[in-house]
Amino acid sequence: MNPEKLKHIASQLEGEFHFDNTMRTLYATDASAYREKPLAVAFPKNASDIKKLIWFARAEGTSLIPRTAGTSLAGQVVGSGIVVDVSRTFTQILEVNPAESWVRVQPGVIRDELNLFLRPHGLYFGPETSTANRAMIGGMVGNNSCGSNSIVYGSAREHLLSVKAILSDGTEAEFGALTLTEFEAKCRGENTSGDLETRIYQATKAMLSHGPTQENIRAEFPKPSIQRRNTGYAIDLLLETEPFTAGKEPFNFCKLIAGSEGTLAFLTEIKLHVNPLPPKEIGLLCVHCETVDESLRANLVALRHNPSASELMDHYVLECTKTNIEQSQNRFFVQGDPGAILVVELTDHTQAAIQERAQALVQDLQKNQLGYHFPLVLGPDTKKVWNLRKAGLGLLSNIPGDAKPVAVIEDTAVDVEDLPEFIREFNLTLEQYNLYCVHYAHAGSGELHLRPIINLKTEEGNKLFRDIATEIAHLVKKYRGSLSGEHGDGRLRGEFIPFMIGEENYRLVEEVKRVWDPGNLFNPGKIVNTPSMNSSLRYEPGQETPEFDTVFKFHQAGGVLRAAELCNGSGDCRKTHLTGGTMCPSYMVTRHERDTTRARANAVREFLTRSTKANRFDHHEIKEAMDLCISCKGCKSECPSNVDVAKLKAEFQQHYYDANGIPFRTRLIANFNNANKLASLLPGAYNLLFKNKLTAHLFKKSVGFAPKRSLPLLHATTLKSWFKKHQRERAEKSSSFKKKVYLFCDEFTNYNDTPIGQKAVLLLERLGYEVVIPEHEESGRTYLSKGFVREAKKLAQRNVALLHKLISAETPLIGIEPSCILTFRDEYLDLVDADQLEDAKSLSIHCLQFDEFIARELLNKNIDPSLFKDEERQVKLHGHCHQKALSSVLYTQQMLTLPKNYKVEVIPSGCCGMAGSFGYEAEHFDVSMAIGELVLFPSVRAAGEEVIIAAPGTSCRHQIHDGTGKNAKHPIEVLYEALK
Repeated sequence: MNPEKLKHIASQLEGEFHFDNTMRTLYATDASAYREKPLAVAFPKNASDIKKLIWFARAEGTSLIPRTAGTSLAGQVVGSGIVVDVSRTFTQILEVNPAESWVRVQPGVIRDELNLFLRPHGLYFGPETSTANRAMIGGMVGNNSCGSNSIVYGSAREHLLSVKAILSDGTEAEFGALTLTEFEAKCRGENTSGDLETRIYQATKAMLSHGPTQENIRAEFPKPSIQRRNTGYAIDLLLETEPFTAGKEPFNFCKLIAGSEGTLAFLTEIKLHVNPLPPKEIGLLCVHCETVDESLRANLVALRHNPSASELMDHYVLECTKTNIEQSQNRFFVQGDPGAILVVELTDHTQAAIQERAQALVQDLQKNQLGYHFPLVLGPDTKKVWNLRKAGLGLLSNIPGDAKPVAVIEDTAVDVEDLPEFIREFNLTLEQYNLYCVHYAHAGSGELHLRPIINLKTEEGNKLFRDIATEIAHLVKKYRGSLSGEHGDGRLRGEFIPFMIGEENYRLVEEVKRVWDPGNLFNPGKIVNTPSMNSSLRYEPGQETPEFDTVFKFHQAGGVLRAAELCNGSGDCRKTHLTGGTMCPSYMVTRHERDTTRARANAVREFLTRSTKANRFDHHEIKEAMDLCISCKGCKSECPSNVDVAKLKAEFQQHYYDANGIPFRTRLIANFNNANKLASLLPGAYNLLFKNKLTAHLFKKSVGFAPKRSLPLLHATTLKSWFKKHQRERAEKSSSFKKKVYLFCDEFTNYNDTPIGQKAVLLLERLGYEVVIPEHEESGRTYLSKGFVREAKKLAQRNVALLHKLISAETPLIGIEPSCILTFRDEYLDLVDADQLEDAKSLSIHCLQFDEFIARELLNKNIDPSLFKDEERQVKLHGHCHQKALSSVLYTQQMLTLPKNYKVEVIPSGCCGMAGSFGYEAEHFDVSMAIGELVLFPSVRAAGEEVIIAAPGTSCRHQIHDGTGKNAKHPIEVLYEALK
């Protein structure tokens, strides 16, 4: 299309309109296997903008693709038209009516955040997808989503009362329940928005009033007993309303709109029925079974006991959780290596009632010789079990190599009584292709998510993708099931609808689309007239995976490109600060897809795969996507696929510098340690320069630092200098120590935070440990943060060589600054050459944060708590991002409760926002402070003067000071000051 036309529509909108290559690339995929670059991406501000986009698309012969979080698994939001993203602007909860149990929202409201809003009213929106912390109501309606508790709450369709929508002619309409009289009036053109709405009612009446048509629909659509069903448009459900079937419920087009995947109208408001809050007590009976078949038979027994959910995880999913940093901690209830675990949720008003019901269920299972281990999980631990189950989708993509579990036949739903036999036949079908399958999810609703392992990069894999889909469609048809239970038809299943419901019924489905959207304006190619399901995939048949000469080895993933390909688009990185966690701090502020972990991985994957440049990293599009990545490492643990974007960013920067040179500020920050070494010769003069407002301002302006940001000052002496003097003084005294430890003198503690290092030494000595600072280099953290990976590699190799023989379980290496000491456990293992890898691994095991060491010694009863004061103190603790990703804030909490009357509250913050140099940089200052304002700053400000604010990260303490005016202490200082 002529760019001038795109510029013109961009100028007409109150919202944003982008048609640059970066944005088009980032919106070319969703959570499915599909990829297609859109013409443009729009962020409409209001309904008026949407109307303008409709008129533009009609005039120019293009289409609109409604999108919220983009977590669809069947390619629903992939297409060549204009993607219209309402996730940033249509986010209002408009009205709630507790007396009538409904809420009115815009489509960009996040499901879990809606429930946070509803809780004080005693209300709850039930349908719960595994993506509920980022899935939005518009997307849930479009896909007719449900989730693990659909046994009780059904799908979005059952809760959809009415919608306001803009039709394909640009008119606004409202659809809701109608009496027979109101329906007939609409068919006569009374109280409609115009001719199009009138024709929609007239055509529907004509279509569904025909006797033979009614018989055919009832004969061919999925069994009515199957609650989860998204097969074409839900004309079978419209048929079961009062105008066409006597004594049934009132007519409501919402039944059709739910599950229509944005192909009929553009929703602007959604009115939902909400339920009372569920009983507060939850118990999960985790039935361990030897096989999937046994668990499915156990499921039929469980359903007799009225569970609120019955979910399955097979051994493939459980195996994946062993190596995932976050999920490995959620496996506490798993005994041995079961073939499958059936998680049966029981809700009640007391734990005693749950225990009684669980015992009755266990007896019933044992009577039927089903299951061998039956742990009942209660209280907060239930969240860990559900997190384990929900993480299955992302975890599965961690399988090394190009063959991955593929979402091709994962959404089949049958009558729950048919499920065991259906799955038996299903697996026999796969065996004919020498395939095996991963089984997980909603056994209680007759739906398992089933993912065969296929390499879609090969011709054979592409053909297999289609063959398997065809085979299973025939099997589902045999059981009169639904090919899609909750994820929709989309690009993946649309072409099978004629076979699933018959050609005559498919013509009715086509007629629905023609009547509602005669110009094929809304999301074409989904549900009807769908292209071949094995076309427009992320990976083209026969596509090779290019290899790159990288500094990081990326050995676990099989190279840098495969490390990026680990991202399957599940969108966990789109959660907000209300959900908790660290990933992704910049997205939490901007709410822009460009600033997600997913977008960054997509940008790397796109250009490393398709670039024609000799240096495929040399793309400003990747640079744009990486701009607000603050290398917090949250994605390394919180992303189910453990996509480490901080590492991808550092590698990208190194190669980008190779092509484009290194900016002065970047070089200055990377060489922070060297600059401080030079400045430490005259620390007084240095501090005078940077305390003075005029000279500090000139410096900040000249290098591109934010004017409002304070600069770090030097201590009068370095920690290493002080320690040498201290060692001499200590040698003159008769000191006896029970154990020797080595202290890593990181580059920040050595020059800037020297008093903290001094207190660390004195505290350890007071606790009975001889402290030695061994010979070592700086950690390399500043080099890694700015993409000087080759320089970081030299330091890593040098430190491993110096320390690996010295450090052991008996003589660990203890670090004060989390980002520095954790480098040994993280980046070093992927930086050193093969001849040093084993040394690096053995060294990494014994490199501990200070608080990890104290917590370990406390557990081993090597520290006497009576050394600390008895006074009561309140401590608010903010954990460091790298600590959260690679270790745990729990160790710091344990350390700070050594004084028996210290009460420690962990601030539920993600990243502080400083992130090393990020918060200093003028162009990033506002985002940096906005991140702090999400949770951290308000929590610190709300604390009384008597409350101690603690933070182990030097950047975090600096950020807290600049953002709140309060001084935060390192936990070492807090503990040192608590000594008697």
